[in-house]
Formats: sequence, structure tokens, C-alpha cells
Amino acid sequence: MRKILMLALGAVILTGCTMKNEVKLLNVNDFNTEIDGKKVSLYTLTNGVLTMQVTNYGGRVVSLWMPDYRGSYEDIVLGYENIDRYVNNKGERYLGAAVGRYANRIGNASFILDGKKYELFKNDNGNILHGGEFGVDRIVWDVKSLTDNAIVLNTVLPDGMDGFPGNLDITMTYTLTPDNEFRVDYIATTDAPTVCNISHHSFFNLKGEGNGTILDHELMINGNVITVIDDKLICKGTYLPVRNTPMDFIEAKAIGRDIEKYHPQMENGGGYDFNWVLNKPFGEMGLAATVYEPKSGRYMEVLTDQPGMQFYSGNFFDGKTMGKYGRPLLKHESFALETQKYPDSPNHTNFPTTVLRPGEEYHHTCIYRFEARKPRKK
Repeated sequence: MRKILMLALGAVILTGCTMKNEVKLLNVNDFNTEIDGKKVSLYTLTNGVLTMQVTNYGGRVVSLWMPDYRGSYEDIVLGYENIDRYVNNKGERYLGAAVGRYANRIGNASFILDGKKYELFKNDNGNILHGGEFGVDRIVWDVKSLTDNAIVLNTVLPDGMDGFPGNLDITMTYTLTPDNEFRVDYIATTDAPTVCNISHHSFFNLKGEGNGTILDHELMINGNVITVIDDKLICKGTYLPVRNTPMDFIEAKAIGRDIEKYHPQMENGGGYDFNWVLNKPFGEMGLAATVYEPKSGRYMEVLTDQPGMQFYSGNFFDGKTMGKYGRPLLKHESFALETQKYPDSPNHTNFPTTVLRPGEEYHHTCIYRFEARKPRKK
């Protein structure tokens, strides 16, 4: 069957049925197990051009294969080759995972809601990161439906888990669309007032996992300000314009161009690890970022209905952990773009609220859209 990748104006049309032969699927048997009495497995999705493998342990994207402008495939997300490494690995915890019930950080691992103070699990320098000890990345999601190009996952986080109030029912759908998008949809409800801020945490390298630096990737972020952080990466509740700072990605530039330049916020972040306030109407789908890898021609757009996006430049990888193809995971060889509400919002009334109450629904859509573009002539 002839496979065609129809791309935007100025992009390349890739044809042929042999491209998919370059995709190297991981062995399902290396993921089949039981955790806490629930079945864990590895599921393969494809739209005929993109191929993605997902495990229901943490809702993790384990691999995502896409072609370059010549039709040569690479796996552009970081991951591990078997389930044991996800469960027992002491390296990067969040590879490809869903994160929540509160993505990013809450300062002092506590917040006050309706006059009551909630003490949360401290897993990040006295703060809480990505939901705490367990979060949604260390549980087995129930597979509600599966098709060739989509998987629907569900979980219920119990009241009191990691200190958060309310039983939180989350349905998460991963879809590879005909437009070569990896689309993530979240819906959540609660039976008691709580806070909710879920996100996706794939680490990308458009050259392919373990294939070198991301500092030459060209990044644009559709945001004029960041939320200011302290030396523990906790939001102070204030904003900083990015123009003429290293955090200025209003026009696309190489990630590495200004990463070594001094700025107090860059010192706090150890590189890029900030939340950008997006230039779009609250609650409406809009462009958050674009990323272009100039040698392969791989290009990615990020769209979301959320007000913020965290850009993290892989600052804490140290090469001690190997990826799924036996190559070390090194500093600045991957990036994450996490659409979200702002970090530490429960402690800042001037930030968009993350409170979810009974009878309300939390909705969040994030789209990673892929193209292969013929490299520009120098």
C-alpha cells in the first residue's frame, strides 16, 4: 500500500511503502508484566507515516518514529527498552510519561484551598514535583479502547494520594492523526475540591535518540514573558519580559545560541527550565512553539489550549543512564515542551486557577505536529 506524507507548503512529499521497514519496533514481551495486580503491556499506534509505542505504565510514550526529508526514519523520543527499567531505573524518571495530578512544582509542597492547608509529598528540594512520590507516571492506567492509531487510558487517583484531596478520575487519549499529529487529550473530574494540572513529558531529539546535541535545533516560543523562579525553581508569582534576554525565543533561534550567557534566571534554571506565558487567548487552541532540526529537516509544531508551556533543555542528564539503543543520555541532547497551567499556581492568586470542583471538567489538549522539510541552502 502506498504511504503518502502530505506536508505544508514548502515541505517535502514522501512516498513509498519501504519507509516503514526502517522502523524498529520494541519487543512487546519485554513490557508484558503485572504491577499491583494490573496488566502492563506495550501498544503500537500508527497513521501510516508516524509510528509510536506506548505502555500503560505511566502512560509513557516509549518510541516515536518519523522520517526526515529523505524518508529515513529515526526514533525522536527518549525511552527505555523494557518495563523493568521504567519501574526500577534510578535515572530520569519522567521519560515519555504523563505527569500530574499537578505537573511541575508546588512550592513548600503545600497549598491552601477553601481555608484548609494541604501538605503534599516532598520529592524535590522540599517542594513537590509532577505529583509527588507516585503521580500518574508510577501507576498502571486502564486501557479503555485501542485502535490502529489511538489509545484511550483511564485512571482514578484516590483521595489523599501524595497529599492531594479528592478522587480524581482522568481519561487520557493518545492519537496519531491523518495530519501527522501526536495529539494528547485529557478530561478529568473530581468528587471534592482539588487542584489539577496534567501534562505530557516526552523528551525529544529530532535527530533521533542519542544522536547528538539539541543545541543546534531552532526553537521559537510564542511567548513574551516567563514566570520568574527562585534558586529552587519555584515560581515567585511575578513575570519577566524575555526580550533581549537569553530566554528570548520570540523569533526562532538555535537553542544553544544564548544558553551560556549570564542571566540570574539562567543561573537558577541551570539552562532553560522555565514556564512561558503563551500569546494566545486563554482556553483556545493556538501555537505554542516550533522546533526545526536543520540537517534532517524534521520540524515540529506544538499547539495547546493551555496558557503556559515549560521548555526544559535536558540540563540534568549526565550520561550515566543509557537509552533504549545503548547510547548514553547526555546533557542538552533532548528537550521537553510541556503545555500546562503555571507552576505553583495554587499559591499565587494572580496566576490562572488550577482549582477543580465537583461538577466541573478539566480539559486539556496538546498537539505535537510533525513535518519533514527540505533543508535550507546555506
